[in-house]
Formats: sequence, C-alpha cells, structure tokens
Amino acid sequence: MEATLLSLSSVQEPGLREGFYVASPSRGRNPIRCVGAGHSETGSRAGLASQRAAIAAKQLRQCHWCAHRCGVDRLAGQRGPCHAGPEGRIFSAQIEVGDESDLCPVFAVAFSGCDLRCDFCNTGRQSWDASAGSVPEGIEREALLSRIGRAWESGAVRSLMILGGEPTIHLASALELVAALPDGLPVVWKTNAHGTPESNALLDGVFDGWVADLKFGNDDCARRIARVENYCSTVHHNLRWAAGQTRLIVRHLLLPGHLECCWRPAAAWMAEHLPQVEVSLRTGFWPGWFSSRHPELKAPGRLSEAQEATRIGIEAGLRLIQ
Repeated sequence: MEATLLSLSSVQEPGLREGFYVASPSRGRNPIRCVGAGHSETGSRAGLASQRAAIAAKQLRQCHWCAHRCGVDRLAGQRGPCHAGPEGRIFSAQIEVGDESDLCPVFAVAFSGCDLRCDFCNTGRQSWDASAGSVPEGIEREALLSRIGRAWESGAVRSLMILGGEPTIHLASALELVAALPDGLPVVWKTNAHGTPESNALLDGVFDGWVADLKFGNDDCARRIARVENYCSTVHHNLRWAAGQTRLIVRHLLLPGHLECCWRPAAAWMAEHLPQVEVSLRTGFWPGWFSSRHPELKAPGRLSEAQEATRIGIEAGLRLIQ
C-alpha cells in the first residue's frame, strides 16, 4: 500500500475496506461480485477510475508502468519495449467462454501490445503489435459501450475482463473505459503481473478481481522463452500485493517439458506464500506463434504431464479451480 499512499494521496478516498464476494442481489447470478472491494464508500467505481485515468495520462510523459521501467515519453512519440503509443488500441471485444468457470461468460476487451515476448503467445501478432486494432472513439466507442451494456443487462455475461496483450501498458485508456462502464458490472483485470508499484497504485481498488499469470518457475526459462529479466522476483511481488487487495486467481499454463523447472517450483511458491489464492492450472497448450523456436514446445501438451501437474498441485495444497 505504500505506493498508493505516496503516489495517490491527493485522490485516495477514505474508508476503503477489505472485500468479500456474494451473488449480486439485483441479479442473483453473479458469484464474483465484490462488495466493498476497495471502491470508495462515498463514491463510485466510475469516479475512482476517472480520477486514476487522469493521473495515468500525465504519467505517459515518463512511463514506468511495467517492470522494464523504460521511462519513455509516449506523448512525444517515444516507444519502449512494448512499442505502445499514447492511446490504447483494442483488437478484440466480444463475449468469450474460455476463462475460469465462475467468471464466464465474460465480455472480453483486449488491448493490443505487450511488454513481454512469450514465444508461445496464443494471440500472436495482436499481442505483440501495439498498432493492431483501433482506438475506439466517437461512434465506435459508443457502439462498444452499448454492446457491453446490452450483454450485461440481458444476462448474457457475468463479468467484463480487461486483457491484452497486456493492459498494464495502456492504463490510461483502460481506466477511461472502466469509468464508462455500468457501476454494477463486475470488472476483472487480466494481467501478466509484470507491473510496478506505480501501476499497482493506479489499479488499487478499481477492479472486482484479478486473473494474473505466473508463467514461469525460474528466471532462466523466462529469459529464454519470454525475453525478460528478473521475472520471478517481479511477478512474485505483484502477486502478493494483488492478493492483499482483491480477489486473485493465479493462472499457470503448463508448458510441455516444464513440469519440473516451472510448475513444481511455482506450485511450491504459491503453497508457501499464497495458500488461500485460487489457482487455475491450464493444461491445453498448443504450439502456436513462435513455439517452434524451442524443441520442447513444438508439440501440444501431453496428458501424462497434465495428470502429474494436477497431482503436484493437490499435494501442495493449492486451491485448484476450473
């Protein structure tokens, strides 16, 4: 919380309290709605998100939202490792059913571009190319908000998910979008957890839950496959922070050949440091994008590894969810 107090002391509302999850009384179908999840006791999520968006827009002058800490001036046209400009572009906005069961169906809004370079990325070019998609403005923006509103009011979705690519590199745009959403609609932040205290301070209290990746169990695999340094210390810190602020689901995609080097240490770390967190073990790896650069990632995941991974998770005492 130190980053929030230092960075946002001028806008932080009093009376924030720890949240808990119940079905939405007005709809009765929503198992993830968070009551008092950090939203202001005296204001709305929309107001908080709008305030944070204004702060984020100023921080574009010296960007430190991801752990690369490049410090570029995105408003002046400078580009860091993510190649993102000043405005967030959206490459997909649709109802999806492939996420964790009590979040689905979700209305998924995907921002293009990412600060990591995972060779197994399942959305490929759009996740790497920050120029993919479009900036929803004017009629296009109103049409997007109308689609979201209709999906929520009709009962077609349980939640809305902000994802990417990696949405952290588009904090200003993402928060502007959240500020325009119906206040009763649960909103989930889907992230690679490679952020910073500065980005965490902007996110604090805005979302009803996080779905965060723990992709690797060691820095060597992260360096070789995702081209990122100091992965574990960064992501571990952010997962511990998020677990103290909101509902957190930690997602791990089981990579073929990475049972011992990645999943086992990741499971052991979560068992020790985040024993109450829900863990979504994904075993449906398929060799897309640049997976063929790595011999062990040239084929789909094996059933035997999936079964062993599940056994490891159960023995570690993890709260495995579907």
